[in-house]
Amino acid sequence: MLIDFYKIKESEFENMNGGSGIVFAKMFSDKFARIIVSRIPAGASIGKHIQKTGNDLNFVASGTGVAFCDGKQEKLIPGVCHICPKGSEHLIINDGKEDLVLYTVIF
Repeated sequence: MLIDFYKIKESEFENMNGGSGIVFAKMFSDKFARIIVSRIPAGASIGKHIQKTGNDLNFVASGTGVAFCDGKQEKLIPGVCHICPKGSEHLIINDGKEDLVLYTVIF
C-alpha cells in the first residue's frame, strides 16, 4: 500500500488536547494503524493526554522540542524517536524557532 501525504489535506487543530497554538496535521487511518505527519509551529504544543488507542511512536523529521511521557522529559531533535506506550500520559512542546515536524504511527 502506498500513502501519498502530498494528496492528503492538512487539518488545523487549535489548542490540541489543551495545548497552546495551532497544530497542523495530515492523517491516514485504517484498521491497523494511524499515520500522521504533524507540524507544530514554534511555541505551540500538544497538551497532556493519555494514549488510549495504542502505542504512539513519533519520529522527529525537523525542528526541536520537548516531550514528557509519564513525567519523564525527553529532548526532541531530528533523527530521534519518542515512544509513548498505550496507557501512558504525554505532551509535546515545540521549544525551538522553527516548525517541529513529526512522523507519527499509532499502533
